[in-house]
Amino acid sequence: MLTSRRDLLTGAGAAVALSALPRAAWASPADADAAALIAQVAERLLADSPESATGLGIDKGDRAALKHKLGDRSPAGQDAAASHLREALAAIAKLDTTKLDHTMQVNLDVVKTAFESGLKGLSFGFGDVAVGGWRNAPYVVIQNVGAFLDTPRMLDSDHQIENSDDAEAYLDRLAAYAGQLDGETERLRIAAGKGVIAPDFLLDKCLKQIKLAREGNPAGWGLVTSVANRTASLKRDYGQRAFEICGFKVLPAIDRQIAELEKHRARATGDAGVWKFPDGDAYYAWALSAGTTTTRSPEEVHKQGLDELAELQAQMDPILRAQGYSQGSVGERMTALGRDPRFLFPDNDEGRKQIIALLEKSIAEMRAKMPQAFHTLVRGNVEVKRLPLAEEPGAPGAYGGPGTIDGKVPGRLWINLRSTGIWPRYSLPDLAYHESIPGHAWQGEYTFKLPLVRSLLQFNAYSEGWALYAEQLADELGAYADDPIARLGYLQSLSFRACRLVVDTGLHAKRWTREQAIQWFATTNGSTVEEVQGEVDRYCSWPGQACGYKVGHSEINRLRRHAQAELGGRYDFRAFNDALLLGGNVPMTVLGRVIDRHIAERKG
Repeated sequence: MLTSRRDLLTGAGAAVALSALPRAAWASPADADAAALIAQVAERLLADSPESATGLGIDKGDRAALKHKLGDRSPAGQDAAASHLREALAAIAKLDTTKLDHTMQVNLDVVKTAFESGLKGLSFGFGDVAVGGWRNAPYVVIQNVGAFLDTPRMLDSDHQIENSDDAEAYLDRLAAYAGQLDGETERLRIAAGKGVIAPDFLLDKCLKQIKLAREGNPAGWGLVTSVANRTASLKRDYGQRAFEICGFKVLPAIDRQIAELEKHRARATGDAGVWKFPDGDAYYAWALSAGTTTTRSPEEVHKQGLDELAELQAQMDPILRAQGYSQGSVGERMTALGRDPRFLFPDNDEGRKQIIALLEKSIAEMRAKMPQAFHTLVRGNVEVKRLPLAEEPGAPGAYGGPGTIDGKVPGRLWINLRSTGIWPRYSLPDLAYHESIPGHAWQGEYTFKLPLVRSLLQFNAYSEGWALYAEQLADELGAYADDPIARLGYLQSLSFRACRLVVDTGLHAKRWTREQAIQWFATTNGSTVEEVQGEVDRYCSWPGQACGYKVGHSEINRLRRHAQAELGGRYDFRAFNDALLLGGNVPMTVLGRVIDRHIAERKG
């Protein structure tokens, strides 16, 4: 799963003023005007989400002031975002796109699709809308959504401190963090007035986590120790000042948010899906569209999941039989395989070290194979890190993304190690390929060569579809040639994503209960109940997002088959993969046009 500073674009928008750029750099005056507009769009996005500038490592020079700020998560911030989106779309509508070259048309399609989808999401008046990102949630704060998770992680991992101004910026952001919390708390009140209350089991998780974050003396909070430890050589009182901000501003704001969440908990039911909202069906239709960049109905997505699951398990069956697992369904046999002590790690810190070491080994081995898959290579700057302990209870199993444009901060594969039992040995190589190389971290580095707005706006079906295609590339490059058990892990991963299509639509359109979803998922795919509990809870809080994976992957493969049929002997495996990446992160509808252009160019 992709995550990064771009996921913090909640409420981001774009202004419409044009800036002068050298026209000689563009094919026509129309292209120059469009380039000026999307450059200004990017700057507006950064102004509305300063965390994004930090994540990309560009909060310096003319953008240095951004390092002192955080995004506005209040109702007023949401209103401003919607206004910015409308203004930008109006400016784009004035452009004569018939005079633009193909690349610029793609750039504008990306902006238009992201902003139109964002506006529709914001129109519901509740939840968290990621404009040009994947984390759309009906709940402002829940176990995997909210400033209480995002901001401390960003300050510790992304906010670099090299001098006193960087430290002052950290403190300014720490003070602004209290405002973010209060802004969200106000939006929670508004949502409750609309009847939008998270299910009780999600609120229980969220309250546990936020109380853990608030626990103890603020002097020991990571928010304080992070800046204190990193400014020791500056010999100033930054740690003390951080302690005072946390004690007098942040802690009371957290308490206010906890109090509001407790009110929600008193009204909550166990109903898992968004169908329970007054306009729940319409909301889910939007969330599914945002997650897949298609107009497929829940019923169509549900059927696709069942069909693809059957195809994948037909491939798994003979491998299991060859290993002596011949009795029961594929899911039952994978459950048995997952309990085999040969494939388990000790559930302690030594086991956690072994997991990280295996991930690092898999990444290094795959890095060496990249010239076989691509003509155009990037650095693949990535490291493996354990998730912060406060995040682990409500976080997914793993996620990853690229680092900063300047390379100073590497991309990361974040691994949830609350229990090593989540990770049988055969599942880890595939995970490494999905999150790092040639998956999210690898793909993300290609966006650094595109206009800045293309690093800021992303589409879930492309991001996650690419990451599944990256798993497929690893298989095609021989990663499992001598390890059929690990190939089972890869096929189970794809099956897992097919199950998501069934479960997500089951919860939100077919009114499945949480328990029904967990049991179906665990028994059908052979995953552990502990693993799928977290997954099902994630689908409850991020409707539609999990459907982007397999929908995107299947569409990429459809386009590859199309290119092979059209090009025949002129088809080039590496050139096709380059085309997928060099065109950047786009909606599925635009990806088809990108590949059509690739086909035309190969034909000459």
